[in-house]
Amino acid sequence: MNWKAAGAVAAATLVGLGVAYVLQEKATPGPDYRTLVSDGDLQIRSYPAIKVAETVVSGPRKEALAEGFRILADYIFAKSRPGEKLPMTAPVLQDAGNPMASDPPRFDDEVEGGWRVRFVMPEGHDLPEPPEGVTLIDLPSRRVGAATFHGTAHDDRLQAAEDRLRGWLARHGEESVKCEPEYAFYNSPMIPPPLRRNEVLLALI
Repeated sequence: MNWKAAGAVAAATLVGLGVAYVLQEKATPGPDYRTLVSDGDLQIRSYPAIKVAETVVSGPRKEALAEGFRILADYIFAKSRPGEKLPMTAPVLQDAGNPMASDPPRFDDEVEGGWRVRFVMPEGHDLPEPPEGVTLIDLPSRRVGAATFHGTAHDDRLQAAEDRLRGWLARHGEESVKCEPEYAFYNSPMIPPPLRRNEVLLALI
Protein backbone atom coordinates (compact mmCIF):
# COMPACT_ATOMS: atom_id res chain seq x y z
CA MET A 1 0.00 0.00 0.00
CA ASN A 2 1.45 3.41 -0.97
CA TRP A 3 1.57 6.44 1.32
CA LYS A 4 -1.37 8.11 -0.40
CA ALA A 5 -3.59 5.08 0.07
CA ALA A 6 -2.43 4.66 3.65
CA GLY A 7 -3.27 8.27 4.36
CA ALA A 8 -6.74 7.81 2.90
CA VAL A 9 -7.32 4.74 5.07
CA ALA A 10 -6.13 6.60 8.17
CA ALA A 11 -8.38 9.57 7.39
CA ALA A 12 -11.37 7.30 6.84
CA THR A 13 -10.66 5.56 10.14
CA LEU A 14 -10.53 8.86 12.01
CA VAL A 15 -13.79 9.98 10.43
CA GLY A 16 -15.38 6.68 11.38
CA LEU A 17 -14.21 7.01 14.95
CA GLY A 18 -15.46 10.58 15.06
CA VAL A 19 -18.90 9.53 13.83
CA ALA A 20 -18.98 6.69 16.37
CA TYR A 21 -18.16 9.08 19.22
CA VAL A 22 -20.79 11.55 18.02
CA LEU A 23 -23.48 8.86 17.90
CA GLN A 24 -22.47 7.62 21.34
CA GLU A 25 -22.57 11.09 22.84
CA LYS A 26 -25.88 11.91 21.16
CA ALA A 27 -27.27 8.94 23.06
CA THR A 28 -26.01 10.41 26.37
CA PRO A 29 -29.09 11.44 28.38
CA GLY A 30 -29.68 15.03 29.37
CA PRO A 31 -32.49 17.09 30.87
CA ASP A 32 -35.70 17.16 28.86
CA TYR A 33 -36.87 20.60 27.82
CA ARG A 34 -39.76 22.01 25.83
CA THR A 35 -39.02 24.33 22.93
CA LEU A 36 -41.33 27.34 23.13
CA VAL A 37 -39.91 29.43 20.26
CA SER A 38 -37.37 28.40 17.62
CA ASP A 39 -35.58 30.50 15.00
CA GLY A 40 -32.68 28.63 13.43
CA ASP A 41 -29.99 28.26 16.08
CA LEU A 42 -31.87 30.44 18.59
CA GLN A 43 -34.53 29.13 20.93
CA ILE A 44 -36.59 29.87 24.01
CA ARG A 45 -36.91 26.74 26.15
CA SER A 46 -38.72 25.60 29.26
CA TYR A 47 -36.62 23.35 31.52
CA PRO A 48 -38.00 21.24 34.36
CA ALA A 49 -36.49 21.19 37.83
CA ILE A 50 -33.21 19.28 37.82
CA LYS A 51 -30.48 18.27 40.25
CA VAL A 52 -26.86 19.08 39.49
CA ALA A 53 -23.48 18.37 41.03
CA GLU A 54 -21.32 21.46 41.06
CA THR A 55 -17.81 22.55 41.91
CA VAL A 56 -16.18 25.98 41.86
CA VAL A 57 -12.75 26.46 40.29
CA SER A 58 -10.68 29.61 39.93
CA GLY A 59 -8.49 30.55 37.01
CA PRO A 60 -9.01 31.13 33.27
CA ARG A 61 -12.26 29.76 31.86
CA LYS A 62 -10.85 26.88 29.80
CA GLU A 63 -8.53 25.67 32.53
CA ALA A 64 -11.31 25.98 35.10
CA LEU A 65 -13.64 23.96 32.87
CA ALA A 66 -11.07 21.18 32.51
CA GLU A 67 -10.36 21.07 36.25
CA GLY A 68 -14.04 21.25 37.15
CA PHE A 69 -14.80 18.44 34.72
CA ARG A 70 -12.09 16.28 36.31
CA ILE A 71 -13.44 16.86 39.83
CA LEU A 72 -17.03 16.07 38.84
CA ALA A 73 -16.03 13.09 36.69
CA ASP A 74 -14.17 11.63 39.69
CA TYR A 75 -17.46 11.87 41.61
CA ILE A 76 -19.55 10.39 38.79
CA PHE A 77 -17.14 7.52 38.13
CA ALA A 78 -16.57 6.70 41.83
CA LYS A 79 -12.92 7.73 41.91
CA SER A 80 -13.32 10.21 44.77
CA ARG A 81 -15.92 8.23 46.73
CA PRO A 82 -16.90 4.63 47.42
CA GLY A 83 -19.75 2.91 45.61
CA GLU A 84 -20.91 2.35 42.08
CA LYS A 85 -20.41 4.57 39.06
CA LEU A 86 -23.19 6.87 37.90
CA PRO A 87 -24.07 7.25 34.21
CA MET A 88 -22.67 10.26 32.40
CA THR A 89 -25.08 12.94 31.21
CA ALA A 90 -24.88 15.98 28.96
CA PRO A 91 -24.29 18.86 28.81
CA VAL A 92 -21.51 20.07 31.08
CA LEU A 93 -22.51 23.52 32.35
CA GLN A 94 -20.25 26.43 33.24
CA ASP A 95 -20.96 29.93 34.51
CA ALA A 96 -19.09 32.74 36.19
CA GLY A 97 -20.78 32.62 39.58
CA ASN A 98 -24.28 33.17 38.22
CA PRO A 99 -26.44 33.98 41.29
CA MET A 100 -29.66 33.03 39.48
CA ALA A 101 -28.40 29.56 38.62
CA SER A 102 -28.97 28.21 42.14
CA ASP A 103 -31.96 27.89 44.42
CA PRO A 104 -31.43 29.49 46.84
CA PRO A 105 -29.12 31.93 45.00
CA ARG A 106 -25.44 31.54 45.83
CA PHE A 107 -23.14 34.47 45.21
CA ASP A 108 -20.47 34.43 47.85
CA ASP A 109 -16.71 34.97 47.92
CA GLU A 110 -16.10 31.36 46.91
CA VAL A 111 -18.13 31.69 43.70
CA GLU A 112 -17.47 35.32 42.83
CA GLY A 113 -14.36 35.55 40.68
CA GLY A 114 -14.40 31.81 39.98
CA TRP A 115 -16.08 29.46 37.53
CA ARG A 116 -18.87 27.12 38.53
CA VAL A 117 -18.89 23.81 36.63
CA ARG A 118 -21.89 21.48 36.77
CA PHE A 119 -22.98 18.00 35.75
CA VAL A 120 -26.70 17.28 35.44
CA MET A 121 -27.46 14.30 37.65
CA PRO A 122 -29.12 11.24 36.07
CA GLU A 123 -32.74 10.61 36.94
CA GLY A 124 -33.83 7.53 38.82
CA HIS A 125 -30.58 7.03 40.74
CA ASP A 126 -29.78 7.29 44.43
CA LEU A 127 -27.01 9.86 44.50
CA PRO A 128 -24.08 9.08 46.81
CA GLU A 129 -22.72 11.64 49.21
CA PRO A 130 -20.33 13.87 47.27
CA PRO A 131 -16.74 14.47 48.39
CA GLU A 132 -15.45 17.79 49.69
CA GLY A 133 -15.54 20.39 46.94
CA VAL A 134 -18.63 18.93 45.22
CA THR A 135 -22.16 20.03 46.12
CA LEU A 136 -25.53 18.67 45.03
CA ILE A 137 -27.97 21.46 44.13
CA ASP A 138 -31.67 21.40 43.21
CA LEU A 139 -32.42 23.85 40.41
CA PRO A 140 -36.03 24.99 39.93
CA SER A 141 -37.86 24.88 36.63
CA ARG A 142 -37.03 27.86 34.42
CA ARG A 143 -37.25 29.43 30.99
CA VAL A 144 -34.03 30.17 29.13
CA GLY A 145 -32.92 31.60 25.84
CA ALA A 146 -30.40 29.42 24.01
CA ALA A 147 -27.97 30.08 21.16
CA THR A 148 -26.36 27.00 19.63
CA PHE A 149 -23.16 26.90 17.59
CA HIS A 150 -20.79 24.18 16.43
CA GLY A 151 -17.02 24.05 16.52
CA THR A 152 -14.48 25.04 19.13
CA ALA A 153 -15.90 27.13 21.97
CA HIS A 154 -13.40 29.98 21.93
CA ASP A 155 -14.21 32.95 24.15
CA ASP A 156 -14.89 35.21 21.17
CA ARG A 157 -17.38 32.73 19.73
CA LEU A 158 -19.16 32.43 23.08
CA GLN A 159 -19.36 36.22 23.26
CA ALA A 160 -20.67 36.47 19.70
CA ALA A 161 -23.37 33.87 20.46
CA GLU A 162 -24.34 35.75 23.61
CA ASP A 163 -24.61 39.06 21.74
CA ARG A 164 -26.72 37.45 19.02
CA LEU A 165 -28.99 35.82 21.60
CA ARG A 166 -29.49 39.00 23.63
CA GLY A 167 -30.44 40.95 20.51
CA TRP A 168 -32.87 38.24 19.37
CA LEU A 169 -34.51 38.00 22.80
CA ALA A 170 -34.93 41.78 22.94
CA ARG A 171 -36.65 41.75 19.55
CA HIS A 172 -39.05 39.12 20.91
CA GLY A 173 -39.86 41.21 23.95
CA GLU A 174 -38.06 38.85 26.32
CA GLU A 175 -35.99 40.13 29.23
CA SER A 176 -33.12 38.07 30.56
CA VAL A 177 -32.10 37.97 34.18
CA LYS A 178 -29.30 40.47 34.82
CA CYS A 179 -26.53 37.95 35.32
CA GLU A 180 -23.70 36.25 33.50
CA PRO A 181 -24.60 33.66 30.83
CA GLU A 182 -24.34 29.94 31.34
CA TYR A 183 -22.38 27.85 28.85
CA ALA A 184 -23.36 24.32 27.85
CA PHE A 185 -20.87 21.90 26.28
CA TYR A 186 -22.18 18.64 24.84
CA ASN A 187 -19.10 16.83 23.57
CA SER A 188 -15.76 15.46 24.75
CA PRO A 189 -12.43 16.56 23.23
CA MET A 190 -12.45 13.30 21.26
CA ILE A 191 -15.15 14.74 18.99
CA PRO A 192 -13.77 16.56 15.91
CA PRO A 193 -14.29 20.33 16.41
CA PRO A 194 -16.75 20.79 13.50
CA LEU A 195 -19.07 18.23 15.13
CA ARG A 196 -19.06 19.73 18.64
CA ARG A 197 -22.21 21.36 19.96
CA ASN A 198 -21.99 24.36 22.28
CA GLU A 199 -24.65 26.67 23.68
CA VAL A 200 -24.99 29.98 25.47
CA LEU A 201 -27.95 30.05 27.87
CA LEU A 202 -29.63 33.10 29.40
CA ALA A 203 -32.18 32.76 32.19
CA LEU A 204 -35.38 34.66 31.40
CA ILE A 205 -37.62 36.65 33.72
